[in-house]
Amino acid sequence: MRQSQKAIVWFNEVTKKDIPLVGGKGANLGEMTNAGIPVPPGFIVTASAYFNFIEKAGLHDKIKSLLDPVDIQNSRQLQEVALKVQKLITDATMPAELAKEIEQAYVKMGKGLVAVRSSATAEDLPEASFAGQQATFLNVQGEKDVVKAVQDCWASLFGARAIFYRQEQGFDHFKVGIAVPVQRMVQSEAAGVMFTVEPTTSNKGKLIIEAVMGLGEMIVSGDVTPDHYSISKKDVKILEKEIKKQEWKLVKKAGAHGKMDNIKIDLTKEEQAQQKITDAEIIQLAKIGLTLEKHYDFPQDVEWATEKGKIYIVQTRPITTLKETAGATHDIDAPVLLSGAPASPGVAHGPVKIVPDPSQIDKVLEGDILVAEMTTPDFVPAMKRAAAIVTDRGGRTAHAAIVSRELGIPCVVGCEKATATLKDGQVITVDGGNGKVYDGKIEVHSDIKIRARGEVKTKTKLLANLAQPEIVDRVATRDVDGIGLLRAEFMVAEIGEHPSYMIEQGRGQEFVEKLAAGLTKFARAFHPRQVVYRTNDFKSNEYKALKGGEKFEEDEENPMIGYRGASRYITDIETFKLELDAIKKVREKYNNLWVMIPFVRTVKEMADTVKIMEEEGLKRSANFKLWMMCEVPSNVILLEKFIDVGIDGISIGSNDLTQLTLGIDRDSAKLAATFDERNEAVMISIEKVVKTCKEKGVTCSICGQAPSVYPEITEKLVEWGITSVSVSPDMIDVTRDIIAGAEKKLGLK
Repeated sequence: MRQSQKAIVWFNEVTKKDIPLVGGKGANLGEMTNAGIPVPPGFIVTASAYFNFIEKAGLHDKIKSLLDPVDIQNSRQLQEVALKVQKLITDATMPAELAKEIEQAYVKMGKGLVAVRSSATAEDLPEASFAGQQATFLNVQGEKDVVKAVQDCWASLFGARAIFYRQEQGFDHFKVGIAVPVQRMVQSEAAGVMFTVEPTTSNKGKLIIEAVMGLGEMIVSGDVTPDHYSISKKDVKILEKEIKKQEWKLVKKAGAHGKMDNIKIDLTKEEQAQQKITDAEIIQLAKIGLTLEKHYDFPQDVEWATEKGKIYIVQTRPITTLKETAGATHDIDAPVLLSGAPASPGVAHGPVKIVPDPSQIDKVLEGDILVAEMTTPDFVPAMKRAAAIVTDRGGRTAHAAIVSRELGIPCVVGCEKATATLKDGQVITVDGGNGKVYDGKIEVHSDIKIRARGEVKTKTKLLANLAQPEIVDRVATRDVDGIGLLRAEFMVAEIGEHPSYMIEQGRGQEFVEKLAAGLTKFARAFHPRQVVYRTNDFKSNEYKALKGGEKFEEDEENPMIGYRGASRYITDIETFKLELDAIKKVREKYNNLWVMIPFVRTVKEMADTVKIMEEEGLKRSANFKLWMMCEVPSNVILLEKFIDVGIDGISIGSNDLTQLTLGIDRDSAKLAATFDERNEAVMISIEKVVKTCKEKGVTCSICGQAPSVYPEITEKLVEWGITSVSVSPDMIDVTRDIIAGAEKKLGLK
């Protein structure tokens, strides 16, 4: 049986190259095990096993029929459907052969207590995108219970939050797979997290450790505020120790029916005040952290635990929220209302909204300061609207801190009495970089929330993939040179009506105005940086779902390779003209808006599309560039002829190029593990495109998800001479660093 078809693999059988098979968590556990890092032993039930289960149980169509009509904005309906889908999965019979394999693997690893964790994976998204959305089961014991926990992990892939996230992002539910690592539980006396750079300021000279007594679950939940240790990476010496009072700890104890439960144990006054781990253990941990950073060649976010005097590494992942803000501090001369731990840099002011429970998140409006005891994943919609966040509890690695850094908003955690001291409506200023909260509105114009644009110089441009207008202003402040892929589909879906239907009703201009309004938000936010707009690439089934679409769309067996892209533009010219009119309208004020044509099958299609554009007054010039997506194998084979039609740039759509090169339907759950942009055939195609563009003197970019998921692809692209790399917003700083490192190796300036 090939590795990609295996149902069970042991940690030492996989590496970081096996993410499609075992997800990010599983791949890292294998990578660390093989690198000699002290990892508790275990095995992984692969994504292939999950896809096989869905197929054999006949669940695909049943799940789809439940999810298709869901309005994700209707929380009650979403919750009800999520429970129905999860019940379908948990009630289905697991294949007997698979259940037996899981039981045998559990016995082979010595039985006892295990952690059963979810490790989601997908072709289009980095695994970090799924953080916190799937279940983890701790203290699982016994063969039957382990099998049940695996099935429960599968079911958690369809929790309400996970469904909402995928649908909001426009991703197919059946592209996402899930692997399940089963790992021996560490009965931790102390546990915590370690960042191999200072997480708030991204100071690369420091390593940070946070620690609690007992089980580590309390850190991320923010139930207690952990000790905070700062270590110099240069000489591995302790620079600073903040010892926090801990009144209780979590331990494992046998509960009802012999089941192991997490039990709260009150600590004595002496225990409450003591340092959580010894200085020697701090140094030992720091050395392991440096080893991990060197092995992965990137800063790491590490989970650790101690048991009987031995340190174990439970998980490691790259830090995806690096900000170039080291040394960016503010001298604010005003009375301090509250002090806490600096969790996410930046300064913001606004009215306080105290949220005691996630059921009340609707009270937080755009620009408010969210104040809570501690946040959970259910607070995220409100956190996205907030200008800053303040919490009573938690450390720099609590949920509020991590999410705030991802959102790029200021956050102060562990203030102890924020919810008691502050009042609803009170205007405050939050300084996330220094951990201070001030009364009133204080302007700090020199504040740098995120790495200043242009601070890190690279020859290769870094661009962003965007679709949603509500985040454009925030992304525009990032260290990014423009937008390399502006998707039309979100804006067209917002309009909600088929353009041909609107033309028929004499409302074509209304479509133009609405699309232009959406495009303007992006062009204005990024001006004068380039905004490359990919003209609408709706498939026939997506068009049909719009109001009036039934009349104008035929059913297709496979819309993915059907009537889409350039073939539509040269056939349904009137609809294409509406889109061109919207582009011209925006360009009257913002000439940084360029155009990219998707899914071009033949050279003639491209030539005909160019002709229509020129007839409508959109002709290439010094400030209007025309790009073409390279996503069909014919584009690779005949690239010189496509370029000779008259285009300024090529952008590689690695998702479709992989699909069509390997003959894999991107929507196929069964083949998801085989879908990999790093396949030799795909990489040879990408290399040819980059090098041909270089020879012909045209711009070459990439806007598929490959560089967001696989940093090694980005390094190769730079080596081959790509002009720019376009990635999802969460990967901007990480990719800039990868590019800078690759250029340094190549001696590029």
